[in-house]
This record gives sequence, C-alpha cells and structure tokens, in this order.
Amino acid sequence: MSDDKISAVGINIAEKATMIWNVADMLRGPFKPHEYGLVILPMTVVKRFHDCLLPTHEKVREQYEKVKHLAVIDGFLTRASGYQFYNISKFTFETLLADPDNIETNFRDYLAGFSANAQDVLSKFDFDNIIKRMVESNTLYLVIKEFNSEKGYLGPDKISAVDCGYIFEDLVRRFSESFGEEAGAHFTSRDIIYLMTDLLLTNANLDAGGMTVYDMAMGTSQMLSCMEERIHDLNSDIEVTCFGQEFNPSTYAIAKADMMIRGGDPDNMRFGDTLSEDQFEGYTFDYCISNPPFGIDWKREQKKVEEEAARGEQGRFAAGLPKISDGQQLFVLNGLSKLAPDGKMAIIQNGSPLFSGDAGSGPSEIRRYILENDWLDCIVQLSTDMFMNTGISTYIWICSKNKPAYRDGKVQLIDASHCYEQRRKSIGTKRNDITDQCRELIVKAYGAYENCAIYGDKNGVYCESKIFETVEFGYKKIVVERPLRDENGKIVLKKGKPVADANLRDTENVPLVEDIDRYFEREVLPYAKDAWIDKKKTKVGYEIPMTRYFYEYQPPEKVEDIVERIHALEADIAASLDKLFAEEK
Repeated sequence: MSDDKISAVGINIAEKATMIWNVADMLRGPFKPHEYGLVILPMTVVKRFHDCLLPTHEKVREQYEKVKHLAVIDGFLTRASGYQFYNISKFTFETLLADPDNIETNFRDYLAGFSANAQDVLSKFDFDNIIKRMVESNTLYLVIKEFNSEKGYLGPDKISAVDCGYIFEDLVRRFSESFGEEAGAHFTSRDIIYLMTDLLLTNANLDAGGMTVYDMAMGTSQMLSCMEERIHDLNSDIEVTCFGQEFNPSTYAIAKADMMIRGGDPDNMRFGDTLSEDQFEGYTFDYCISNPPFGIDWKREQKKVEEEAARGEQGRFAAGLPKISDGQQLFVLNGLSKLAPDGKMAIIQNGSPLFSGDAGSGPSEIRRYILENDWLDCIVQLSTDMFMNTGISTYIWICSKNKPAYRDGKVQLIDASHCYEQRRKSIGTKRNDITDQCRELIVKAYGAYENCAIYGDKNGVYCESKIFETVEFGYKKIVVERPLRDENGKIVLKKGKPVADANLRDTENVPLVEDIDRYFEREVLPYAKDAWIDKKKTKVGYEIPMTRYFYEYQPPEKVEDIVERIHALEADIAASLDKLFAEEK
C-alpha cells in the first residue's frame, strides 16, 4: 500500500491537501500556526460548496426569482441546484474578486445566500469571527483569490466525494497536529476502516433493498463513506442511508458538508455528545461502525449517564457502568442498543474492556451482559503502532444481534498482531499499515471460522484464529473462609457456628463450567481442611485474556550462546580501542 493516495482520476490526495494548506503562507503573522486550520477548514468547505453549485448557479437564481414569494421554497431550489443545498446570492468567487473594495460585504452576502443546512455547517466553524480577523489583517481578499486559483478548484468533475473525504481527512490531521492536539482523536486511517467494513460485510445479505449505517463518534464521517463505498462495490443497487453523531464542532461541520455533497440527507448528521445527548433515541440500524475515544473519562457526562442507567432496560446503560476514568464501554452499550434485531457492529477498543474490573464490577457486568446475550461474535487484535496517537495494541470487536447458527454460543478470537507492513514514513505513532494482503488474510480467517488455524506465513505476515465457547470466559469468584481461633488455638463459635477470621479470608476464581464444590474439594481442602465457602458472597465474572490464549513459550537463549556473544562483543570493543590508540600515537 502506497503512503500516498492516488484517486481514480489520477490526482494525488496528499499533494492536493498540501496545496490547499499552503494558503497558510499568507496567514503568517496575523494568525499563529495553530490557527491556520480555523481559516483553511471552513474555506475548503465553502469552496467545495461553491464549485459543486457553480454549474447550476444561474438556474437556481432564476428559480428563486420565480418562487421567492412562496412560504416554502427549499424543494424548488434543491431540485434546481441538484444537491441537498443551494445558494441564492448573486456572487461567485469570480465576481467577489472583481470588487476588492467591497470584499467583506459581498462575501458575507454570498455566505448568507446559502440554504439553512449549509448555514448550520458554517456556524460550527465560528466563521464569522474568522472573517473579521481576516478583514482586519487584510488577508480575506488574498485567501479568496488563492482558493479561486486552479490549484484551489474542488469541483466534483475533478474531485469525487470519496477523494474530497480524503482531502478533508488530511487537512483535519494537519490542523490537529499544528494545534498540538492528538490528531488520532479525529482520524482513523483507511486501512483500518476497510478492514472493519470487510469484516462487517462478510456473508452479508446483499439482496436487501436498503441498508442503514450508524457511527456514534463519526469525526469527519469517513467510516460512513467507506462503508457506503464498500456496500456499493458489492451491489451498486442497494440504497445505503448513513447516520452519525459528533460533538467536535469543526469535524461535525465537515461531516455534514460531506453528506450534503454526496447527496445524502444532511439531517442524519447530528451534533452533540453521544453519551449525554443521544440524537437517535428509538432508532435502530443494520450496521454500526465506530472508533470512539478510549482512555477518556466520562465525568462531564456522569449525571446524564447515571440517569440513563437508572432507566434500566428502557435506557442504554442497564448492564452496568465502567470506571469513571474510561468510558469506552459506554459506547459499546450505546452501539448495541442501536442495532436492529439482525444488526452487526464493528467497534475499536483498547485492551481494557477485555479484562478490567473484578467479578461484579461495572466492566465485568458489561462483558457478562454482552456474552450471556451471545452478541460477541469476534475480536481481532491488531498490531501496535496502528494509530496516529497511540502505539498500544488495539482490538476490533465484532458484535452481532443475530449470529449464524454455527456461531451460536461461541466467540472467535483472531490474533492479527503479526499481520501488518511497516510504513516507509510514519505518521505520528502510526508506523504500521494493514495492506490489502493483510486484510485479505484477516477477513479469510474470520470467514473460514476455524479453530487453531494459521493464515499466512508463520515466519512473516500471518494471523491466527481460535474459537471458544462463550462460557469459557466466565468464572465464579468464591470467598474462602477460615475459622477465627483464640489464644489457645480453639475455634471461636457464635450461635454454634465458626466465626470467620477476616485476616485469613481468601478468594478463588472457579471456571464457570466447573462445579464449585468439586473445585473446592480438589484445590482448597487438601491444604486448608478447616476452610469453607461463604456461598452468599459468590459472584459471577467474565474476562477475555486474549494475550494468554495466544501466548507461545519462547525458550531462553542458551548460556553458551550468550557467553559466545559477549566474548565477540568484548573482542570487537578491544579491537576498536586498539585502533583508536594506534591512531593517536
């Protein structure tokens, strides 16, 4: 996979994004480097709108004159524009530049001519204040001129919706990096997204009349556009409707703009915090694909989340609440609540949801809820260094509300930590890519559904599949008590029963598939004949120790080999020192 993306029409996406970003050259001084994106992102959106609407501009203006006296005119004007938005201003970028003395007034007139949905996009950029700063620094005319140049052209005849999505991604990444912000907070690379889409669509029913796709933390909506692209690659006749929510204003604005340009319903792109402001209550979807934040606390949303949890099964968080320092499992529960009866979800997580929390804790109860409902289908472990903002191992959870019969009561684990190719040039901490070959191996492993199977070259690029009964992840945490004894060594009794000694209390995790009493007789009583189980304190827990399941013992290096290696190093150092001293003489 090339580090540079070349579109179907031959444009280099990275080069196009660089040309647009270089508009920042004229912002130096009035704007600080971390502020360049405040100008470039909204101007890119405005110019994309402009170039899409330019061929029908006069037609829209003529239609507006005919219908402007009517109470409702949007339908007439969107039909005239050919998009879900329009602009009724008399100005274009060309005519704006023809009157430099009135550039601010005319540009504001142009922006005011956009339809309400486009106005909502621009409002999320706080663009009004940015225009004021450009006017004060005498850069507004220059910026408009640069965007109206050949290199700033963003029309759909030259740049497809998919290509434009790539450009937006690249610009957001540059802005995040210049702002000193972790770019990965808004950016998931396409190699990971395409793996997620292909896992979701394995064995999918592609004869359906329509499909709905939801992303609860959509960023610039590229997961949604990739999912739509993949579905249409398989069946171009399927109608795909995308829905998404995002709480970062600028990325939400880009997502909504992207949806408007692609011809979808912009009202399906909604603004707000998914955990505390669910914009899709009562909705269900065929697919959910998402990379929500992990390792982020939910203190800000705590009151609303706890209120939602108190609703029980009527809410999204009845299963339990994770620790306040990490809210990623809340997104999993939200996604599950949005799945249709035969829906399927792919969601990225770090390692914490696999094992954090003891039996009875919120994280364990959430795992229990998912596993006992038999909704967890597969977990794919990716390599380290796959994301721009973290080098840790990450996992794709595949959840399904309606598993095929042969997958019932089972969970597939795929270790794909060796299935990657190193990049020629890293982006942040992203040093590894999932190439087409890697993706094919992982998707093949998922589809083949074989236990203890290797796909690829065990000495190179490969992944490994294992299958477990769901119950194997469960355990009963038992409390083992020992009697309290007095100074004479006699057992202290209360109402004829031994008093438990808190200092001798211990716990044991008994596999869920094993009888507690038999385990106790075999593992405890031979070593503590006076012990007993306080069965009132027994709790059920679940964990998925993926690392342990795929652990392979590596014998230590032989002592003789170590000694030989040390001697060789000593000899090499001695030779270097002799050479150095000889040169000094």
